[in-house]
Amino acid sequence: MSARPQVTVLAISGEATTVSLPLPAVFKAPIRPDIVHSVFTAVNKNKRQAYAVAENAGHQTSAESWGTGRAVARIPRVGGGGTHRSGQAAFGNMCRGGRMFAPTKTWRKWHVKVNHNEKRYATASAIAASAVPSLVLARGHRIESVAEVPLVVADDLESVTKTKEAVAALKSVGAHKDVVKVIKSKKLRAGKGKLRGRRFTQRRGPLVVYAQDNGLVKAFRNIPGVETANVKSLGLLQLAPGAHLGRFVIWTASAFAALDSVWGSETTASVKSGYTLPANILANSDVTRLINSSEIQSVVRPAGQATQKRTQVLKKNPLKNKQVLLRLNPYAKAYAAEKLGSAKVVQSKVKPSKGQFAAVLKQD
Repeated sequence: MSARPQVTVLAISGEATTVSLPLPAVFKAPIRPDIVHSVFTAVNKNKRQAYAVAENAGHQTSAESWGTGRAVARIPRVGGGGTHRSGQAAFGNMCRGGRMFAPTKTWRKWHVKVNHNEKRYATASAIAASAVPSLVLARGHRIESVAEVPLVVADDLESVTKTKEAVAALKSVGAHKDVVKVIKSKKLRAGKGKLRGRRFTQRRGPLVVYAQDNGLVKAFRNIPGVETANVKSLGLLQLAPGAHLGRFVIWTASAFAALDSVWGSETTASVKSGYTLPANILANSDVTRLINSSEIQSVVRPAGQATQKRTQVLKKNPLKNKQVLLRLNPYAKAYAAEKLGSAKVVQSKVKPSKGQFAAVLKQD
């Protein structure tokens, strides 16, 4: 969340103008990396194209098992003779020239449905994160020369038609260092993608968001790493590439002012039907500051004395260690001194003398 309630608008020459715009409410949306990551991984699958191996791949030969008793595996084998191929195993996924295990089919579930409100939540989080300089820097963007984040440029930027004018504007507002980073990052891709039209990889540069295209898109499209987007159709794939929050965004003044009408605010309704911006449950997420506040400290009991837990206490056997035994049972000392353990037990019951029972029976 940006700490500035007002954002200064820069001219395309890089000088600060007298115009300042209020910070739109969408920049106060909760920044939720977990939602952004889950939505990105789902939405990113929706541009995949179906692929599958050939239906008859690995089965374009006639082969039969030799059965048992030949001291070889029972896998089907190519018949005939006169060639190295005869007698070789076929069909199995472990065989040379055989089919793959579980051949891929075109009816795989390629696309993923995402809840509409969840996508909007993730996009709002990505917009809010683009106004936090620490997140933008952590994502790798070079914004050392940028006056402030979010960066808002006058509407003259939308009328730029030549690429050299667009580059000059980026240099003026301090955003060209990010383009230089992109140019230096161009590397040859590892793997088979080199053969499939994806020969090089490079980093992402600034995202230019506009309200009206008066030549801006053609002017910026040939600058490495720079992308353009309309403020009414901002998507998560551009705002948080790789599900990493903190894309460096350059807003035109009209696009920045239109954010409240697109996403809504406390006073303006969103053009998205029935949509309200997400809000934090806690107005202040600094829990330490809340606990130490005078209002809470006045009603809690004072903190008790700190107790230190003894670590690595050696457990001693009281049956073998006399000091531990006396600590547990002080009477053990007197018990041992009087040798009560070896004294014979006095019989409490008196046994009748011999013949007394018979005498009692003979009494009248």
